[in-house]
Amino acid sequence: MRYAIVSGGTHGIGRAITEKLLAEGFSVAICGRNKEDLAAREAEWNEQYPEASILALQADLSRKEEAQSFGTAVLANFPQVDLLVNNVGTYYPGSISREPDGALEELIGINLYSAYHLTRALLPAMKEKKSGHIFNMCSIASLHAYPNGGAYSISKYGLLGFSENLREELKTENIKVTAICSGAVYSRSWEGSDIDPGRIMEPPDIATMLWAAYTLSAGATVETIVMRPQQGDL
Repeated sequence: MRYAIVSGGTHGIGRAITEKLLAEGFSVAICGRNKEDLAAREAEWNEQYPEASILALQADLSRKEEAQSFGTAVLANFPQVDLLVNNVGTYYPGSISREPDGALEELIGINLYSAYHLTRALLPAMKEKKSGHIFNMCSIASLHAYPNGGAYSISKYGLLGFSENLREELKTENIKVTAICSGAVYSRSWEGSDIDPGRIMEPPDIATMLWAAYTLSAGATVETIVMRPQQGDL
């Protein structure tokens, strides 16, 4: 049995990744802030994947102590960590000169500190095994500036920088680090919009690429995955 952690695994990309890993025989731990969503996913997956161990815990990973507590709970229930997906994140547009006070602190907390603190909580166990793969859900916004990127783009630039530094640090530990920089993917933030389905990616697209990178031989790694809608960025 292999063991994975997917932060923010109840909806969208996180849910698609979790379901892909469960289908491939993993046991999976997820977290989220909504207790009802967590209970629904846990019940659904326990029925669909009875061989797997599923851990669904309520946690706000933008809070250091909750990220650390979630990591501690995972290690108390799982014998090892084979795959970590730092997926927690949120987006809202804004410009640096006009976005509300506190926007940067909020988005850095959700999009960057969550990954930093959860990864640090789990790394000792991964280093002990000298194996594992960490995926960080970055963004096209990690690669270049764009109108109304504001604090969101700053936080995603930071997450890519975290990924690159972590990769360099873990090369000799046999732990891989991959940054996934995706363009627009259909998620709850697009619900109710009149977006053309042909202009946007689907969450399983991300899960498929993650799995492809994970299943390479031990001597190969994909450092950065860049994905965009076929017709380009929105």
